[in-house]
Amino acid sequence: MQLTIEREAPSSPAVRALIYCALEELGRRYGSNADDHSLSFDELELPTGAFFVARLDSHLAGGVALRRIGDPSERAAEVKRLWVRPDLRQAGVAQRLMIALEKFAPTLDVASIYLETGDKQPEAIKFYSRIGYERIAAFPDGVDHYPEGLKFQKVLAN
Repeated sequence: MQLTIEREAPSSPAVRALIYCALEELGRRYGSNADDHSLSFDELELPTGAFFVARLDSHLAGGVALRRIGDPSERAAEVKRLWVRPDLRQAGVAQRLMIALEKFAPTLDVASIYLETGDKQPEAIKFYSRIGYERIAAFPDGVDHYPEGLKFQKVLAN
């Protein structure tokens, strides 16, 4: 079995499918309007973002997005829609996706990565802490977020 991770255009059927899977899961956990903050597919194109797709033996395994946020001088980006197939969770797919995303971040001139999750995702909270994301009180000024969301940040090495 071989896991591959590649950056793909947000218009690809694979990216669209993964985003819809992530939204469906958020809806099950938090209710039908769980993610009322829109995510534009245009934000996931260079130079403002990217989407990474994981495949196991050419079958979709998971995906994650990175998009620039806030004032460009802050060099900040946000992780969106990290999702892994339920049968592949705890197999390292999410970690490999996040490593790919973090390695790519300097291409977008990103020095800090933010993300938020919720209290109905305890496995995500543990995962982000384990891979070096620290809980913070707030996102950068002017960045859309959920007031009740749990916010995290990782400052990348220069």
